[in-house]
Amino acid sequence: MSRSERVERLALGVILLVVGVAAGAKRPGIEGADRVRMLGMSGRALSFGVMAEAYERFRPGYPVGLFDMVMTYAGQPVRTALEIGAGTGKATRLFAQRGVTVTATEPDGAMLAELRKHVRADVKTVQAAFEDLRPGESYGLVYAAAALHWTNPEGRWSRMAALLEPGGVFASFGGPVQLADPAVEEAARAARAPFLESDEVPSPDGTPPGHDMQWPGTELQRSEWFADVQQSVIERRLTMSTRDYVGHLSTISAYLELPISEQEQVYSRIMQVLPETVEIAADIIVHLARRRCEQ
Repeated sequence: MSRSERVERLALGVILLVVGVAAGAKRPGIEGADRVRMLGMSGRALSFGVMAEAYERFRPGYPVGLFDMVMTYAGQPVRTALEIGAGTGKATRLFAQRGVTVTATEPDGAMLAELRKHVRADVKTVQAAFEDLRPGESYGLVYAAAALHWTNPEGRWSRMAALLEPGGVFASFGGPVQLADPAVEEAARAARAPFLESDEVPSPDGTPPGHDMQWPGTELQRSEWFADVQQSVIERRLTMSTRDYVGHLSTISAYLELPISEQEQVYSRIMQVLPETVEIAADIIVHLARRRCEQ
């Protein structure tokens, strides 16, 4: 069976078993748990490597408008950037292809290997968690694409500031991918309910969904290291096949934590209640802040 065929079967609800056994991948065991503790990360943060190819295939990329928003906020050319938790390089490509010299860091070796297939040769890649990075070279931009919530909150912003030039920009962006039609979303929720109450990652600091400023903007506003905190939303609607939507679900940590037999059941149940194609709301919530020059 080819690599693409294995990923296709994942979207049908049986590929987790196929990929895990046929490709020799495995879930973090005792050694993996020890590594997670050393890195100061949640076990869910390292659950994605098993699904690196599916992550690359099914997760949406980032629009040029996001790059333009970050550069407009910076107010001057940004020549160097450090990426936290780069995954398979969806955001890496956005910045590197537009002339920014990017250093992409990622703790999971399988994700980093997938990233290297898709980025320019001049992108520097480092296998490391955010907590393992040591101050040295500083950057005009440090950013995290749907990855910041996996970092250790203790000392997060002092470590972040140490990686930035004075006046440099920090950016965090991402957001849930949801079914746009409320009736379709409710059908999927009901199908998922016997296995998962929710598949979303809760706000790390408990900020309620309706609050004017969402996390991590709330933490940035309280930090002595950052100023000029801004929150913006890039509205985005995408249409995809139900098979690809379920493929996307198979890359979400809440599903990856389920036993394989339950993953197969929940994917099958969701596919049965959805139409052949679905519209998804994939808004990107962007937080921007500037490192204080006086710190």
